[in-house]
Amino acid sequence: MDNVNLIAALWVGLALVASLVSIRLGISVALIEIALGVVGGNVLGLQPTSWIDFLASFGAVLLTFLAGAEIDPESLRRHLRPSLVIGGISFAVPFLGAFAVAYVALGWTLPASEIAGLALSTTSVAVVYAVMIETGLASRELGKLILAACFVTDLGTVVFLGVLFANLDPLLIAFAVATAVALVLAPRGMRLLASRVPGRVSEPEIKFLFLVLLGLGGFAQVAGSEAVLPAYLLGLALAGVFVADRVLVHRMRATAFSLLTPFYFLKAGSLVSLPAMAAGAGLIGLFLGVKLVAKLAGVWPAARAFGLPPRDANYTTLLMSTGLTFGTIAALFGLTHGYIDQATYTILVTVVILSAVVPTLIATTFFEPHLAGAEAIEEFEAAEGIDLGPREPRAAAPAAE
Repeated sequence: MDNVNLIAALWVGLALVASLVSIRLGISVALIEIALGVVGGNVLGLQPTSWIDFLASFGAVLLTFLAGAEIDPESLRRHLRPSLVIGGISFAVPFLGAFAVAYVALGWTLPASEIAGLALSTTSVAVVYAVMIETGLASRELGKLILAACFVTDLGTVVFLGVLFANLDPLLIAFAVATAVALVLAPRGMRLLASRVPGRVSEPEIKFLFLVLLGLGGFAQVAGSEAVLPAYLLGLALAGVFVADRVLVHRMRATAFSLLTPFYFLKAGSLVSLPAMAAGAGLIGLFLGVKLVAKLAGVWPAARAFGLPPRDANYTTLLMSTGLTFGTIAALFGLTHGYIDQATYTILVTVVILSAVVPTLIATTFFEPHLAGAEAIEEFEAAEGIDLGPREPRAAAPAAE
């Protein structure tokens, strides 16, 4: 079908159905979009086009950027030690477990085993951030700790992917320098725009951010890297700016969640082949079990050691067990560079996508932290940017953002 409008209507229609089902069932919309993407790809013949690929890719970049921007610098300093420990363990234990199974038990080659370890070591910033926003946990200390730990986990994946496979050619070095310069100059540019042209309907601040993200993304592609990598760091660098301007955050969220991220999650599901899943079901089940068990064995004791109650430790462990963006990036890197074949790629990507669905579904269904009373109202106001009126003051109330 060559009718662009009808193709777009099908994708947006699935996104709308996902939103309604999510509201009805109380399940994260990201998971419903992935599931409908599987149905669309295997039943409806849903196939990504070049413009859908762009929207999905930019959706992943913007979602990753927003996840980084939600990490309040002050909160990160408060949670530095637990986020480093939990995030580091969340990377190391699954990486070693998946690598050992692939290399020792299955006899895969060393590079293929390293790719398997990297693909299954990740935590999905996209899924975790979407869940944090939907549940109102992004502004709570637990949510900030989880997002910071996710950052550490995926940073470990990125660093080891570079250490194990990247060639330090001039383009990659230039890209790293350009990213470092952007991290220094972008906050200054944002503050300048906010002071000179605040609150304009043309949204010059958002256009400036899009310019930087697309520019770094294009440079990353030329250098053989990935656009989501600098996006996360840029979000972290701009977190202080976003703490002071929550209206800008809400506007960017609206753009991301209404237009861009549905294409990303639907596309992720459409890439899952049900026949390939059936053919590789044994290995898929094996690797999924390895990842979940490794995350449980590493993250849960660390979370409890830092004083998280059992329910919150369970919730943290399950969300840290998710995978999507960086896991598929690692698998695709292995495929395009010849370290793994198409069948292995299908197995790894299927495991990555299932790890985005299964732990999140369990976490949001059985272990989601409860907000009650005035705290729930405050979290709702923080998420929606509204005021529900005066309430009785609480002792030691947190300072307003």
